[in-house]
Amino acid sequence: MLGVLTLPTAPYPDQKPGTSGLRRRVLVFQSKRNYLENFVQSVYSSIDLRDRQGSTMVVGGDGRYFNQTAIEVIVQMAAANGVGRLVIGHHGIMSTPAVSCLIRKYKAIGGIILTASHSPGGPDGDFGIKFNTANGGPAQEAVTNRIFQISRTIEEFAICPELRVDLDTLGRQMFDLENKFKPFTVEIVDSVECYANMLRNIFDFAALKELLSGENHIKIRLDAMHGVLGPYVKRILCEELGSPANSAINCVPLEDFGGQNPDPNFNYAADLVETMKSGQYDLGAAFDGDGDRNMILGKHGFFVNPSDSVAVIAANVFSIPYFQHNGVRGFGRSMPTSAALDNVARVTKIELYETPTGWKFFSNLMDAGRLSLCGEEGFGTGADHIREKDGLWAVLAWLTILAARKQSVEGIMKDHWQRFGRNFFTRYDYEEVDLDVAVEMMEDLELMMLEKAFVGQRFAVGEQVYQVERADNFEYTDPVDGCIYRNQVGNIGGLRITFTDGSRIIYRLSGTESLGATIRVYIDSYEKDPSKMFQDPQVMLAPLVTIALKISRLHERTGHSGPSIIT
Repeated sequence: MLGVLTLPTAPYPDQKPGTSGLRRRVLVFQSKRNYLENFVQSVYSSIDLRDRQGSTMVVGGDGRYFNQTAIEVIVQMAAANGVGRLVIGHHGIMSTPAVSCLIRKYKAIGGIILTASHSPGGPDGDFGIKFNTANGGPAQEAVTNRIFQISRTIEEFAICPELRVDLDTLGRQMFDLENKFKPFTVEIVDSVECYANMLRNIFDFAALKELLSGENHIKIRLDAMHGVLGPYVKRILCEELGSPANSAINCVPLEDFGGQNPDPNFNYAADLVETMKSGQYDLGAAFDGDGDRNMILGKHGFFVNPSDSVAVIAANVFSIPYFQHNGVRGFGRSMPTSAALDNVARVTKIELYETPTGWKFFSNLMDAGRLSLCGEEGFGTGADHIREKDGLWAVLAWLTILAARKQSVEGIMKDHWQRFGRNFFTRYDYEEVDLDVAVEMMEDLELMMLEKAFVGQRFAVGEQVYQVERADNFEYTDPVDGCIYRNQVGNIGGLRITFTDGSRIIYRLSGTESLGATIRVYIDSYEKDPSKMFQDPQVMLAPLVTIALKISRLHERTGHSGPSIIT
């Protein structure tokens, strides 16, 4: 019989979850007394006791440093807080898409995901904790606000300190607790099989197996970047669909991701980019730490911009059996994402939703039956099969399109531009900017943009002249619940300048980094002239980049001589 203790604690003022939960340096969780316990208790307390009592919750993480330690605390506190059953991934590891899948499969009241996504791992890296609700998606703002309010006044937490769970053995474990009528249950599950079973009902696995191991098979190269997706890639793409074992690399999840940021972009997936340039592989992909983001490459390193990726899937959506059976209700993209998807929506006459950044906005539309396919420029693509972006799903969607079209990645992309026009797009990230400096810059920029004289201003770079048509701080009214999101310079909002030719410059403060602020500058420009369609995006967008830096005085204000990352 295990004892339940209620222990005193003191609140911390900084436990407000961002768009991706609470993310801090590992050292913060390790060194601040009860920092983890306070937040976990705040999550449990945010759920009505009647709903919590005897309920099921899902727990999993991306395998980063501190993952197992945190899971032990979460399990001990779940038992003490009346949760009836926890479903946990084998070894405590589960991809974010799989957590969403299992929450829905087990009809759980929610799930706790331990990840800092694409941020570095290891003892000196980041750790994060995120709460997803019963729909399988990230908690809505009303829920995260409630968690934050509880964390600011918390005085005690409940825990079963002697409870020990074996994460390495599949199956059910039962624990008798004092003053509890029913035993507390922990189920260690094979999340790879649960997730694979979902994919089998979405895609034609026989057609994909023919594509990857048939007579005229293509060659692929998938880099799991030592994140959570390694076992999923191995089991599904190699063992089941027949791609050779050596087509999947860096598939062992490591606590420090092999010393690299598990971030699927040119900087951190440089080895994959170089390998793809050799021309021996037809499709390449990289995934982030928790498996929800993806980067797609074609032969010779041909890069598919994430904004273009969701547009191509949308244009070929009915080659995927899931959509043949269920139809398509709507397309969605985050506001900073290029308008490539809009072009497809216009031609196909399918409703398009432009939302703030954050998957919870897509989830709300999906739950209301309004949205089927969506994407974000930050390498996130997904659909309404779950309520998270889904890296491996996106790769299988591309493989399905390759099988149907019998063309190369580059051929499909160029045909797409010929039909719909091309949105040239780039993102400049300025990382680790002093928070006060970043906020002040954004506030000054907004004041300048909202002056009457700003609209109509002309900016000339060489022979090109851009005239401001509209300038605003993005505002969103959720069509489902009527909630209005405005004045959100950081996190989900952004400052927009739209020019008369439709080109856009967007400035955003990112809300999920653990060290300083990240200022992001997005440039989006539409081109329908076939003679200019295949130019280098950085060359095509150089005039707008110059204007963006001139308007914001970003380099002078931040002390940064250039961006940390260019996408």
